[in-house]
Amino acid sequence: MMRRTVTLRKSLHALIAAPLLMAAWPAVVPAHAEEAPFISVVTGLAPDDLLNVRAKPSAIGKTEARLAAGASVRNLGCNDIDGHPWCKVESDNPKATGWAPARYLVPVNPATVPDQAADAEATEAGATSDAPDLTARLGDATEPASPETMPKSAAEIAMQDAYGLALAANGTLQIPCARYVGQPMASCAASVTRKGTDKADVTVTWPDGGSRVISFDAGLPASSDAGSNFRFTREGNLNMIRIGVSERFEIVDTVVLGD
Repeated sequence: MMRRTVTLRKSLHALIAAPLLMAAWPAVVPAHAEEAPFISVVTGLAPDDLLNVRAKPSAIGKTEARLAAGASVRNLGCNDIDGHPWCKVESDNPKATGWAPARYLVPVNPATVPDQAADAEATEAGATSDAPDLTARLGDATEPASPETMPKSAAEIAMQDAYGLALAANGTLQIPCARYVGQPMASCAASVTRKGTDKADVTVTWPDGGSRVISFDAGLPASSDAGSNFRFTREGNLNMIRIGVSERFEIVDTVVLGD
């Protein structure tokens, strides 16, 4: 009788202790720390330049934000778009999400953006790789060319639309421009004087008066009538020109070379 009582008492103790151990179990299992976000730093910009964060991985995509050298962003992954690596990033100041060229980010996230989003954005970028989004840049909207006047080639259609969007209602050529530090791109009237097949002078007139002459040689920006430092970069067939510390211009090849 005594042995049976002891055995029963041990069994009761075990049954009581089991739920207590189960309740304590999560507390003794180490929690997995959340994976830290991949942080990249903006670098490699020209003096006083800013990095454009664009809505799609393309030099002609809408600018969502502009970041200074040294700014840190969350790098969500990088994809190769038409031979150029682009990274999808998130910034807090200003608050924005978009794409930036990988060459201006250190380090580069080795991960890739999910194919579904990347393919859709890459397809859109590729479809208009020769046609800058001048509607967004200039704030103008024009009706597309009528079907009977459209070229047969899709690339020619895109180029014709881009060139048409650069023309205001009065037929004056317009290009994206900025004159002062921190000023967003605006619309400037322009005229072109061609000097052969690959040389031209583009005269840009500021909305508040004055003008700037930009000379092209061999189809590329070469100089200006200003005494300030002249430099440019190319994204596709878009020339992104900087003069001095503040002047910025974006001129597509078609404006310089013609149709």
